[in-house]
Amino acid sequence: MGESTSPISVILVSSGSRGNKLLFRYPFQRNQEHPASQTSKLRSPYALNSTGDNLDDQDGDSRFSDVILATILATKSDMCGKKFELKIDNVRFVGHPTLLQHTLGQVSKTDPSPKREMPTMILFNVVFALRANADPSVINCMHNLSRRIAIVLQHEEHRCQYLTREAKLMLAIQDEVTTMSETDGGPQSPFHHILPKCKLARDLKEAYDSLCTTGVVRLHINNWLEVSFCLPHKIHQVGNNYIAPDAIEKSLKAIRPYHALLLLDDEKSLLNELPLDCSPALVRVIKTTAAVKNLQQLAQDADLALLQVFQLAAHLVYWGKAIIIYPLCENNVYMLSPNANICLYSSLAEQFAQQFPGHDLPSMLAKFSLPVSLSEFKNPLAAPVQEVSDLEQVCH
Repeated sequence: MGESTSPISVILVSSGSRGNKLLFRYPFQRNQEHPASQTSKLRSPYALNSTGDNLDDQDGDSRFSDVILATILATKSDMCGKKFELKIDNVRFVGHPTLLQHTLGQVSKTDPSPKREMPTMILFNVVFALRANADPSVINCMHNLSRRIAIVLQHEEHRCQYLTREAKLMLAIQDEVTTMSETDGGPQSPFHHILPKCKLARDLKEAYDSLCTTGVVRLHINNWLEVSFCLPHKIHQVGNNYIAPDAIEKSLKAIRPYHALLLLDDEKSLLNELPLDCSPALVRVIKTTAAVKNLQQLAQDADLALLQVFQLAAHLVYWGKAIIIYPLCENNVYMLSPNANICLYSSLAEQFAQQFPGHDLPSMLAKFSLPVSLSEFKNPLAAPVQEVSDLEQVCH
């Protein structure tokens, strides 16, 4: 499942007065970075790896040279502002080519130089290479991310020529490495030298790594504008299968006032992840929500419209920060999930012991081995406030 939703690589190409250029690609040394994946593909430990058996042909794009990629991915100006999708053999390239419309005499307030050369870049394209059989929903999500990055880069280019500066730096390093390779006689990857010197290259690498792991991408292009993206296939899973985005959207439309919102992270860490310019209403919902409180009560306590609470709850669920449940109450019957982690020395058990001293998670879960209502754990002599606290402890 992870391999089918993860991109093969991310590629940045441009077109301008110097022709079509491949500015950066990552991973740029797939063979060296994933040796284990190579050995697993060999038919026998004694089999010879002939030149005709390209290991990356099944899941990589290494057989495409930089010149070929620059030629096929740097499209014509007429295709800019539209979805770009190209399938070659078992690789599918998805991007959003963007045209740079520079104004004559444009002067940036952040650039102190009185005279500058006119930009030579006409268009650029941030492309994600996927497997040809990738699900259409994954393709649409990758195009959405490419479009978001392109919009931010276009804005920063108009504001301070950020993309032009980064592109010139990338091309200069490529020329320098090519000269060194000709002198030393050994091939070197220019992208390896670009990474530590180019912020945009590191952002693209971070986006690729995030898509392959958590599915949540948070970039600050030029340390200024934020790009936030969520690949739902990585977050919403049932066993080894992902839940399609259409099914997620359909379920979010079924949220009702009698449902409750259960946060999957503690309040403090969740608030720390929010951007500085996030909605104050979202902060109020996170601080006010409780597992024993339905959304109608949550809207009243947070002093928000119910429809707005629905939208914020759906936002948290889509990003994998919360789930929709029925409010905890004494009459409901609960049972331990067959997929629950009941290991005695799991990280969850340690966290539970730290958060609730004097209690251990395995003993608590053992009480729900069979269907049981929470009223059976009620102490007739306990105060009502303590009962609510115990219900929330059991839920978490």
